[in-house]
Amino acid sequence: MSFENISSSKSFGGWHKQFTHQSGALNCEMRFAIYLPPQAFAGEKVPVLYWLSGLTCTDENFMQKAGAHRAAAELGIAIVAPDTSPRGEAVADDPGYDLGTGAGFYVNATQAPWNRHYQMYDYVCLELPKLIEEMFPVSRKRAISGHSMGGHGALVLGLRNPEVYTSISAFAPISNPMNCPWGAKALETYLGPDRATWEQYDASRLMRNADVQIPALVDQGDADQFLAEQLMPEALLAAAREKNYPLTLNMREGYDHSYYFIASFIEDHLRFHAAHLNK
Repeated sequence: MSFENISSSKSFGGWHKQFTHQSGALNCEMRFAIYLPPQAFAGEKVPVLYWLSGLTCTDENFMQKAGAHRAAAELGIAIVAPDTSPRGEAVADDPGYDLGTGAGFYVNATQAPWNRHYQMYDYVCLELPKLIEEMFPVSRKRAISGHSMGGHGALVLGLRNPEVYTSISAFAPISNPMNCPWGAKALETYLGPDRATWEQYDASRLMRNADVQIPALVDQGDADQFLAEQLMPEALLAAAREKNYPLTLNMREGYDHSYYFIASFIEDHLRFHAAHLNK
């Protein structure tokens, strides 16, 4: 298997590294970043937080802007950040920023030409963790988090796989994609017009129907420019109340959709996950 370390930087006693590898699930070369805390180099297998980024992002946005390494080093948590979609000359794309490369929406596409490469759900849930656990000193304890489109992905993967993840968190997630412009465009393109097939990727629907519950934390800025039209946290909150789901949803006064918002509260999220990963 093609597997190459393309960058390494020491950070808070641990190491941030980027790798490329050939993905069988996505049928193309992929890149991911991993932060390994100091404990991983002292004979200890550490748990992993998977971070899923938003529209137009890559693995670099979170690792460079979120300021997560210091707390991850203290808590002994590895962080893995995959890219947001398949990429390459052979990969189907769209001129819009909210579809195609950079906008995989963490689904398994069923519609041509997208289904040849856009299997991001399987990549994040199955292929990438297997690779991480084979190649790095990490345990099988996993948590998941993300921002915006990635917050949608984190909620969907966590809610559908409660036996895999100890906890879920999200910043400004697309909470009800079936009923917002970003989500409806992506789901119809990747999955086709049958809305029944979209429900498996809608966090509000999944939370309302969840038989097994794991703790979830969501932070949302009340000055977010996408709040009313695209994010719809009220749908997720209504589902949690109906199901008595263990969701904490914090509305943060004055915060927008940017990485300034994420950097302000990422330590809270890491400590939230550490409490469950270390049980």
